[in-house]
Amino acid sequence: MPKSSLSVSLKGADDIFSTEESRQEQQREQVQQIPIGELFPFKNHPFKVLDDESMQRTVESVEQYGVLSPLIARPRPEGGYEIISGHRRQHAAQLAGLDTLPVIVRNMDDDAAVLLMVDSNLQRENILPSERAFAYKMKLEALKNQGARSDLTSVQVAPKLSTEKIGEEVGMSKDNVKRYIRLTNLVPELLDMVDEKKIAFNPAVELSYLDEAQQRDFLEAMNDTQNAPSLSQAQRLKKLAQEGHFSYDVAFAVMGEEKKDELDKVVIKNDTLRKYFPRSYTPKQMEDTIIKLLDQWQRKQQRQNER
Repeated sequence: MPKSSLSVSLKGADDIFSTEESRQEQQREQVQQIPIGELFPFKNHPFKVLDDESMQRTVESVEQYGVLSPLIARPRPEGGYEIISGHRRQHAAQLAGLDTLPVIVRNMDDDAAVLLMVDSNLQRENILPSERAFAYKMKLEALKNQGARSDLTSVQVAPKLSTEKIGEEVGMSKDNVKRYIRLTNLVPELLDMVDEKKIAFNPAVELSYLDEAQQRDFLEAMNDTQNAPSLSQAQRLKKLAQEGHFSYDVAFAVMGEEKKDELDKVVIKNDTLRKYFPRSYTPKQMEDTIIKLLDQWQRKQQRQNER
């Protein structure tokens, strides 16, 4: 048999014995250049894409070298592609004025896409509490939907095993994973304060057990007293809410209590101060004006005492 005929014959045999799955895999993992306008963010993407200093460095890198690591996306039923991994790179490319991006397109179901999206983003160094909270919640739901430990039928046990799995992967206890997920019950204003470190993590978890109306009453009381909640205060507010005794006045009373490190602090309700200032004044402007008036009063008192 001629050599060329043997080659053709062997090539045909490879095609016969290669599976459809492996051929799809090879095709799927090819990097494609896709117009940036055809790439859309992942639905309910929990990780924030910020125009901060880090993004500026990424933009400069993209301008100089292009996007070196391809994005991962999946086809959308309505057209275009949903980004699974690479939201920051896509935003940087937009700012850098790129027309196309290197993308690996994969056909993935919703749960598999969520797991890959969350895991690829959790590798970042700086992750906000709110990002962890919603990422863990999405991953938990995806694991449950995939039938994680489907041999167990107990509704109480299955979520526990899923949180254990998440905890093992991120290096924390299952209880701490659950505590992060609790933060998703906070109203956006309170959750932002957790990200901004105006409210500590542990008190925030306790406050997450208040309903939305109670949280908004607490937020008003916190602003009026200009106090951040301690863990003990948050725990008492949670207990009062569970017993049906929560109200704005109760929250104001608790938040206005003297703390060991604030025994000399004077609390004046925001509504009281507002009577003396234009509505356009910010709390900082009000504080500066009050200090200036107190300085004037102190100098006047000193002059009187010197007579």
